[in-house]
Amino acid sequence: MDHIAIERLETPPRAQEAEVSEPAAAIASAGPLRTYPAPSWAGIGVFLLLLLAGMAYAREFLMPVVLAFLLALVFTPVRRFLNRHGLPSWAAAALVVGVLLAVIIGGVVLLSGPVSDWIARAPSVVGDLQAKVRGVAATVAQVTDQVDKIAKGGAAPQAPEVVVKQQGYAASLAWIAPLFLAQIVFVLVLMFFLLSSGDMVYEKIVHVLPTLTDKKRAVSIAHDIETKLSTYLFTITMINVGLGIVIGLVMWAIGMPNPLLFGVAAFALNYIPYAGPATGIALSTVAGLLSGDGLWLGLLAGGSYLGIATLEGHLITPYFVGRRLRLNTVVVFLSIALWAWLWSVVGMIVATPLLVTVRTFCEYIPCLEGVGAFLSARGDEQEQTSAPSAT
Repeated sequence: MDHIAIERLETPPRAQEAEVSEPAAAIASAGPLRTYPAPSWAGIGVFLLLLLAGMAYAREFLMPVVLAFLLALVFTPVRRFLNRHGLPSWAAAALVVGVLLAVIIGGVVLLSGPVSDWIARAPSVVGDLQAKVRGVAATVAQVTDQVDKIAKGGAAPQAPEVVVKQQGYAASLAWIAPLFLAQIVFVLVLMFFLLSSGDMVYEKIVHVLPTLTDKKRAVSIAHDIETKLSTYLFTITMINVGLGIVIGLVMWAIGMPNPLLFGVAAFALNYIPYAGPATGIALSTVAGLLSGDGLWLGLLAGGSYLGIATLEGHLITPYFVGRRLRLNTVVVFLSIALWAWLWSVVGMIVATPLLVTVRTFCEYIPCLEGVGAFLSARGDEQEQTSAPSAT
């Protein structure tokens, strides 16, 4: 070692310069380096437009796939709990899917009668509402008729009424039902395969990624997304169950017909922020107007629904959901509008869970921390920036 060090010290300066210049000469003779241009804003815009067009075109396939993945994320903790108690993954998946299918069938059997009655009344709903409004505003209508007669000098001849026969609601539902049933079967089958595969996704992530840091970060992202989505959807489901029970009891107490139907509708509609409660208020008001004498039952039903939904949206849900899952209300509204345009009702249901997924993903990517902070609710930016990163 001393001999090698001495020889290096005794190397002439010109020899050292020659040794240093050899790599530079090799680089120069290799030709110009290949560079890759950064994507332009125009290219990004074209990509986003094509992505939206593709999602809209493939909606019949993508909607059940996204629903199946979300349901699999929700029930993955249940599957792991059953695995820890000795039940294999395929048996746990079969049990979860079977229970979910039994709930769907039971709900259809219980609600088929009330739903059929309201579908049969659907063609006459507009006429019944007009009759209710005319009965309450009879005095105003009489005064208006007298003013018109005086102004025109007599009663105008009535124009013949033209009735256009359209396809009934029952026939439309009979045409849609097979497609809807096929999509439900597809969702349940894909959900079974996702649950029965166990932790295969985590194993594939660990196997594919090259470095230990990438493996840790990817597993942390996947685990955090699963945990947050499971917590969010499970909490929202429990809140919706409570809301449906309260709405059903209130509708029963004020004398509304089919209170069970209103409870189930409140449970399902509350998965859609903003639009869901508004739809429930409108439906309960219309049903009250059609079921009672005058306007009092409709106003009482709609006002009760509005009060309960306001209490749930402003006090109960923010308390139980927590700060880490609160989102920017403007972004949530725009996301619901976008996904409703793309995928109709299913898009409105999956809009908020997809935002939770994007926000969780942004917490672990340094260049996307600003996007995650923008998606968070007001006052949650400090918590967003202090989120732990996987190293």
